[in-house]
Formats: sequence, structure tokens, C-alpha cells
Amino acid sequence: MDGTLLEAWASHKSFKPKDQQPADPPSGQGRNAEADFHGEKRSNATHASTTDPESRLFRKSMTAPAKLCFMGHLLMEHRNGLIVDMDLTQADGYAERDTAIAMLDRLPARKRRRTVTGDKAYDTKDFVARARQRRFTPHVAQNTTNRRSAIDGRTTRHGGYAASSMRRSRNHLNNRS
Repeated sequence: MDGTLLEAWASHKSFKPKDQQPADPPSGQGRNAEADFHGEKRSNATHASTTDPESRLFRKSMTAPAKLCFMGHLLMEHRNGLIVDMDLTQADGYAERDTAIAMLDRLPARKRRRTVTGDKAYDTKDFVARARQRRFTPHVAQNTTNRRSAIDGRTTRHGGYAASSMRRSRNHLNNRS
């Protein structure tokens, strides 16, 4: 499993208050006049893009700028890195994990237990429990930064966990080009 941000074609200038009446265009020359957003609080609850209303203001990290974007999700076959399923959703903090579970639900049923790998964003109690309910063993990277990982010894003690981690990072590096 992996996800990425896809930047919307909407401009920050199109991100306007939802309840605002059409106002006069910003002062300046031309169609694309300058706009000043400094000091203005903007959020998805109070604002929306006029040109792409489904896009959401989202930031990848606390140091990254917020952008109007969507989230793209891929489910890849583990051994060969072939894409099995893909989806596009609105950007929010839960979309990656929720879409991963939806993709796992769309896979055909198997008698044998399967594994699902992912980065540290998937290391949450909720995702791990939901994956196990669906008979998937979560081989996600452990996130131990200021908290306890949801992946415990019953997963990490097996040699398959280490092999999955190595394969996941190799597939990730191969797909960056």
C-alpha cells in the first residue's frame, strides 16, 4: 500500500469562504490580480475552491506548505511490484488508511492468510486491527516516534516481516523514477 498527494489544478486564489457573496475582483491589473492571504485563517470547513470544489487544502507535514490537492492510492502485488488496484480520494488525515482497507476488501477471498505492507503512516491500532479482521497480517513499518507501535512481537518475530520490509523498501526505490 502507498499513497501520494496529487496537486489540484486549482489556484490558492480560488480558495474562498463558502458563505461569501461574489465580491468585486481583487484590485490590480489583468485577470490574475494579486491576492493577499497573510493573517487570514483558511480551512476546508470554512473555505472551498471555486474552480475545483472537491480538492482539499492539505499539508504533507508540519514544515510543508498547505496545497489544494487530492490523494492517490496504490495497492501493489508484493513480489513483482505490479499495480493491483488504485483509487483517488479527497485529501484528509484518514484517507490513506481507509482507502487501503477498502482496497483489501475488493480483493478476492483466499483461504491462506496474506500480508499487507506499508509505511509508518499505516502503523495505527485501527488499521492493524482492521487488516487482521480481514485475514491480512500487517507488515507495516513501525512508528516508534514518541509513541508505541501497533505492530507487536507476534508480527515482528517472524522472518517474513524482515523480508517484507526489505522488499517494500526495494520496490519503493524502484518506483521513484
